[in-house]
Amino acid sequence: MQVDLNSDMGESFGPWRMGDDAALLDIITSANIACGFHAGDADVMAATMRRAAENGVGIGAHPGFADLQGFGRRRMKLSAEELGNMVAYQLGAAQGMARLAGGAVRHLKLHGAVANMASEDADIARACYSAALRVDPQIILVTLAATASEAVARELGAAYANEIFADRAYNDDATLVDRSKPGAVLHDPAIVGKRMEDMIRAGGIITESGKRIPCRIDTICVHGDSPGAVAIAAAVRDHLTGSGIAVRQFSGATA
Repeated sequence: MQVDLNSDMGESFGPWRMGDDAALLDIITSANIACGFHAGDADVMAATMRRAAENGVGIGAHPGFADLQGFGRRRMKLSAEELGNMVAYQLGAAQGMARLAGGAVRHLKLHGAVANMASEDADIARACYSAALRVDPQIILVTLAATASEAVARELGAAYANEIFADRAYNDDATLVDRSKPGAVLHDPAIVGKRMEDMIRAGGIITESGKRIPCRIDTICVHGDSPGAVAIAAAVRDHLTGSGIAVRQFSGATA
């Protein structure tokens, strides 16, 4: 058994710092790097991608809504064309910065509100993913497991990696519990590793209510902006490897 470990990062901006990307890049196998809309800037992208490339960590574009104040976590209503342009613009920026850093973008993962909306609405997922595939037909789409985003990736015949979250609770429809609700975000490193092992061995998501939702699990996310993100990522990796589950970069599959 094996699984990838990813984190959202590159979310600092100018002199303002968020998260400990350098420490996370010593633990994870794939990095989702902000593209300047919800967070990040050209200098942060360059530095983060350079270190990822040096560490052999897979580089991913992490496009979100143009909402610095809301960190891309506020829902916005855009047309399909606008969603596609938003994704293509940020993916292009990520590709340029990755090449400059000596690496290449191998995957794309939607951020925040747009990711949650794509997990609920196939039309939104299709608009975002179709645009990404027109820019790079070989890109691996990181999808929220057992949601509309996974279904659309399959429909498009794209390579994709199904993601679950170490630090978030799940509703019974496989969507994430809203961050405003108690218990939505998990902070205790002592429980996250075992929780992830349980889901991998069960072959699916275990929701807050205890329901099991069968799905392929390719990658686990730890949010880089969460308090204690480094400790959580290390705890997940240590627990999984200690229980015989290898932590390796995903390859992407079409079904």
